[in-house]
Amino acid sequence: MKALVIGSGGREHALAWKLLQSDTIQEVMCVPGNGGTAALPRCRNLSLTLDDFEGIARLALVNNLALVVIGPEQPLAAGMADYLRSQGLKVFGPNQDGAQIESSKAWAKALMEAAGIPTARAAVFTEAAAAIAYIQAQGAPIVVKADGLAAGKGVTVAQTEAEAIAAVQAAFGGQFGAAGQQVVIEEYLTGQEASVLAITDGVTIRPLQPAQDHKQIGEGDTGPNTGGMGAYAPTPVVPPELLDRIQATVLEPAIAALRDRGIDYRGVLYAGLMITPAGEPKVIEFNCRFGDPETQVVLPLLKTPLDRVLLACVEQRLADFPPLEWEPGTATCVVAAAGGYPDAYQKGMVIQGLDAAAEQGAVVFHAGTQQRGGQILANGGRVLGVTAVGESFEASLETAYRAIAEIEFETMYYRRDIGFRVRSNS
Repeated sequence: MKALVIGSGGREHALAWKLLQSDTIQEVMCVPGNGGTAALPRCRNLSLTLDDFEGIARLALVNNLALVVIGPEQPLAAGMADYLRSQGLKVFGPNQDGAQIESSKAWAKALMEAAGIPTARAAVFTEAAAAIAYIQAQGAPIVVKADGLAAGKGVTVAQTEAEAIAAVQAAFGGQFGAAGQQVVIEEYLTGQEASVLAITDGVTIRPLQPAQDHKQIGEGDTGPNTGGMGAYAPTPVVPPELLDRIQATVLEPAIAALRDRGIDYRGVLYAGLMITPAGEPKVIEFNCRFGDPETQVVLPLLKTPLDRVLLACVEQRLADFPPLEWEPGTATCVVAAAGGYPDAYQKGMVIQGLDAAAEQGAVVFHAGTQQRGGQILANGGRVLGVTAVGESFEASLETAYRAIAEIEFETMYYRRDIGFRVRSNS
């Protein structure tokens, strides 16, 4: 059968790569894809835009595609899954109403509170003056979030009141467009962050391997937030007994709450968690899609064919699907970014050393690249994700860093301390 992957990042490269490992997948098409998907055997990029729902549906129908996987949150929030399903296509990804769990932090917070899901105390504001008064009453540290989609950059963990007030003024001043016209202000939680991506057919929900990523640009988890500078899975901060607890107190209540609202949610429910020093899981955010770069470390460990897993969700038969099988060991991903990211950065730099990196035993997932004239060029802030699987965390980390050292492009930057929390606790 044939499948379609929507999106152009490292997550989508990993999805296409994993789908092509199944003996039932003949071809994967990517819209629009990137330089990495263009080089995959039996994979084709197609230059449609993500707002061309009609063109994408026509492509899928004419080519008799058996499965559509929507990667990014923006088309889900815009209703792509609704439209494609209305055309009779099998789509992995929630409808627009379900995607509100990511596209509106205020909506998600209300759902969590109604369902009794553990999360930070919060207040929602539509005017800067009231938000600033609240910050002054609460004090710092405190967390300021743009309500809507801001490409992973709409959250400020403010250590001072002045920093929090500046974040509020930036949001209401238009830094994030419509996404910042409402803000959510939350209590500051301490502990370690972890990501639990779960697949669901709207009734049954199953967690994947728990992951941990590094969102901040600087080593030691300093500086502004990015879309993610590296990740590893499974993370020791979420042992099996804690994952069972997250299933019972977070994932199942969330799906039940969505169902109570009449929402048929078939796709990924991603819980971004804070594991407190007491070992309590609290939800920082929900996302409506595979995480990036978490997908680049979770999928290499999955033994069960991905297409069968996703179709079980789409066809609402996950309850009868066999337990997911996993490879032993650990996967680590180190992201290579363009200098200046997450602010202004250059594009068009020639990337060298990709074959040499692969020869070190890593898989290089392309995030922001394009193929032009036989060369691979940097075309985004996060350019590549270099992923390695090893028998141990240290083995996977060593391979990933040995491989990324083979890669070169002008202004290239990567963190050299991915996994430092695991290493410091070992």
